[in-house]
Amino acid sequence: MAEEHKKGLNAELVINDLSNCCKSEAACIQCQKTACVIGYAKECMKEYQKEPKKMVPDGTKNIPALDYKTFDEASLETAIAHILKECKDCKEDHVEDCIINVIRNCYEVGLLGEVQPYEGSSLQYLVHLESDFPDKAAHVAEAYRNLNGL
Repeated sequence: MAEEHKKGLNAELVINDLSNCCKSEAACIQCQKTACVIGYAKECMKEYQKEPKKMVPDGTKNIPALDYKTFDEASLETAIAHILKECKDCKEDHVEDCIINVIRNCYEVGLLGEVQPYEGSSLQYLVHLESDFPDKAAHVAEAYRNLNGL
């Protein structure tokens, strides 16, 4: 049987964030489904809801990294903070195809244009973001602090 997340994943929170980030068919004319980073993440979450597994087979490989749509930055920044809160800070046990990592990578492509390195620590990740994307990182960090009561 596939390994599940030790603490689970708040699927409702992630799905709500994905809905907030989605431009909808009104903006895109027709849903691009898995050719869109948000559509791909939605499909991953649908599969997770059917069978809650930690891993998404070929999850990072299948992220549509060439999706150049613009998304609402504030929604993506909040979504990254939320998914970081869901992260289990697995450190050396981090795996790229973890559902949480795949969803975060989708948000990163939408907000930053590319997948960012992640080494299993939310705080290390925020420090890295600050060096490359200071303004966006500040918003993500603020939302993350507010979620954690820091």
